[in-house]
Amino acid sequence: MYVVIFKARIRALDADYAATAQAMRQLAIEQFNCIAFEAVTEGDAEIALSYWHSEDDIRAWKQHPAHLAAQQQGRERWYASYSVEVARIERHYAT
Repeated sequence: MYVVIFKARIRALDADYAATAQAMRQLAIEQFNCIAFEAVTEGDAEIALSYWHSEDDIRAWKQHPAHLAAQQQGRERWYASYSVEVARIERHYAT
C-alpha cells in the first residue's frame, strides 16, 4: 500500500475549493482505486493523506485532466506553497 502526503500553506479557500476538493476525492476513490482520502486544515496549513494500492494508480490519477485542472487552480488561487510525498507503507496496525 502507498500513501500520498500533500502538505500546503493556504493562500485563500473559497466555495470553488470545497467543491473541487470533494470532486477530486470522489474521482480518486471511484475511478483510480484510492482506498481512503483524509484531510485536515489548521490555520493556514493543510495536510491530506490518500492511500493507494499501487503507484500506477497514483500516476494515472495525477495525470487525469480534471485533476490537472485542479492542480493548476491550487497553484494559482488556493495555495501559497505545497509539497507532495509518496511513500510505501510497510506495516499498518489498528485497534
